[in-house]
Amino acid sequence: MQTAAQNDISVNLEFTPNPDTLKYATNMTLLPSGAANFVSLEAAKGKSLLAEELFQNSKISAVMIGKDFVTVTVKDQSELETLNQGIIETIRNFLLSGRQIVLPQDSATSGGMAKTEIEKKIIEILDAEIRPAVAMDGGDISFEKYEDGFVYLRMQGSCAGCPSSMMTLKMGVETRLKDAIPEIQEVIPV
Repeated sequence: MQTAAQNDISVNLEFTPNPDTLKYATNMTLLPSGAANFVSLEAAKGKSLLAEELFQNSKISAVMIGKDFVTVTVKDQSELETLNQGIIETIRNFLLSGRQIVLPQDSATSGGMAKTEIEKKIIEILDAEIRPAVAMDGGDISFEKYEDGFVYLRMQGSCAGCPSSMMTLKMGVETRLKDAIPEIQEVIPV
């Protein structure tokens, strides 16, 4: 990643449907695709230097890094203005440093197992239609598995714990997947 001039980097707060999660949009590409989700400092260690830095603030309970945004879940909203300023400063300074945001990992993310045609179709719909829409609100949905008509998905970022996430999952995602793939009986969050 190249370093950028200080004036070239913007980090802007965007509120999400989840009152405990804040989305910080940047004008830089942080990840080429997908998202990296961390629910603790221990989970981030050795995987994301940016997430490690953000977790230094004890009021942060989760960090998700998307293509051009970072969502931060806070434990409590007192002192939100001060917390917000610190988060923006941390992200901006990190981006200015030019350090790698997410470190390369072993390619064990999909378990190396061959996907069935139904699984490929589910992933295709998620990647093309659903994940981009969910990312607009600072979240992500990742495919875990398909088994006997049941699709298991993981809600991340602002979607994790969001009051409206179950409605999004059942009314939106489940309906879309069932329309495209009649074999699907239900979508279940993990």
